[in-house]
Amino acid sequence: MIVITGATGNVGRPLAQALATAGERVTAVSRGVRDVTVPEGVRHERADLTDPESLRAVLQGADALFFQDTGTSAHLLRPADILDVAKAGGVERVVLLSSQAVETRPETVSHGGVGQSIEDAVRRSGMEWTILRPGGFASNAYGWAESVRTRRTVAAPFGDVALPVIDPVDIADVAAVTLREDGHAGQVYELTGPAPSTPRQRAAAIGDALGEPVRFVEQTRDEARAEMLRFMPEPIVETTLAILGEPTPGERRVSPDVERVLGRAPRTFADWARRNVAAFR
Repeated sequence: MIVITGATGNVGRPLAQALATAGERVTAVSRGVRDVTVPEGVRHERADLTDPESLRAVLQGADALFFQDTGTSAHLLRPADILDVAKAGGVERVVLLSSQAVETRPETVSHGGVGQSIEDAVRRSGMEWTILRPGGFASNAYGWAESVRTRRTVAAPFGDVALPVIDPVDIADVAAVTLREDGHAGQVYELTGPAPSTPRQRAAAIGDALGEPVRFVEQTRDEARAEMLRFMPEPIVETTLAILGEPTPGERRVSPDVERVLGRAPRTFADWARRNVAAFR
């Protein structure tokens, strides 16, 4: 059995589907969500990663664990305790969804520091481990959905700074392979899209998927910061703006790891936009 944490997220949902389609027994875990739609044959359980004991019954008898942090709550995790519970339940393989920022922004507590501490716990767990480090998600464009639906407009900072954002389904596909197949133990995979794209280009791709133009409005850094502070803590906002506006060479780099694991190129942002165009109509 494979246990997926964060099963209601942009990676967890397609991962549960991919594993179920492959015939695996899957338990999808989420926190505080009662009515969750999961693929046929997938069991859903509620548990809270900030309370490792809530995972004990869920992990009993599992073979593998997909472990992802809880975003802005990652600093509340006790990863060593979670992994001890997993190991006691019989888990032998863990795949961690980490972040590219562990490598590119090690000096930041919000991104590099917390992520590194979780990675270190996985490495020390005594289980077979693989670490996935994605860059920016294509699905962050969902944040533009309301303005596209109502005004056919995207507002974002740093309109011409390009980053190779990745489709979360590609992350899920890589996770499915590393959870099911041998040969990935001790590997750290950096996951990006196939080419850098700018916010302006991504807005145009959404317009192409809709079949009508979407206007791009470039925000100032201060305007973007004020908007982000409504739903993110300040340290995360500052690091996010630094990545978006002044990316390091590592954050601009296109990684070969998706193709190395899957045997195909990663999907483009335009692919993501076409598949998810209903959110913008």
